[in-house]
Amino acid sequence: MGVLGVRVRVADPEHDVLVVLSESDGDLSLPIVIGPHEGVAIATAQAGVSSPRPGPHDLLLTSLQAAGVTLESVSIIELRQGTFIAELVLSNGKRVDARASDAIALALRAAVDVYCEDEVLAQAAIVLAHEDDAELDDDDALHVEISSAGSGREDDTVAEFREFLDQIDPRDFEDPEPPERES
Repeated sequence: MGVLGVRVRVADPEHDVLVVLSESDGDLSLPIVIGPHEGVAIATAQAGVSSPRPGPHDLLLTSLQAAGVTLESVSIIELRQGTFIAELVLSNGKRVDARASDAIALALRAAVDVYCEDEVLAQAAIVLAHEDDAELDDDDALHVEISSAGSGREDDTVAEFREFLDQIDPRDFEDPEPPERES
């Protein structure tokens, strides 16, 4: 799965931060609500921004490397009571339990693949589709279809994801153009 992007939904009294994964060879997307710090960690890694001193994710990858182990991939393996469970797959064959948001941040920094179990996709995936395949203009909206892969039963968290995605504009996931400087 690829990381489509990180977005914030501003709603009183809270703000929800969401990372959206998308299938590289399909139409399914997986929205995951994450914390604001994790959102920053994912967004900065996706943008290729590095800090002068290592943050926690950089420190973990450097520590693994010093121990002679590398991160091979990340797998989202389960959706348990509205929480996505992930594993870090290491080069020594070991698997390490991780929060999905931390696993995604590590995967981006290590440039490794993110996988998602079919059962998780069946429970929580959605289809993000445009009304047509043409270029979007300002009046176009994102159309969200519920994946037929999903079970008929939705928990409240997945329903909230879908409600949030109904409000997203596809341009929210585009890289902003740098502002032009005046001469």
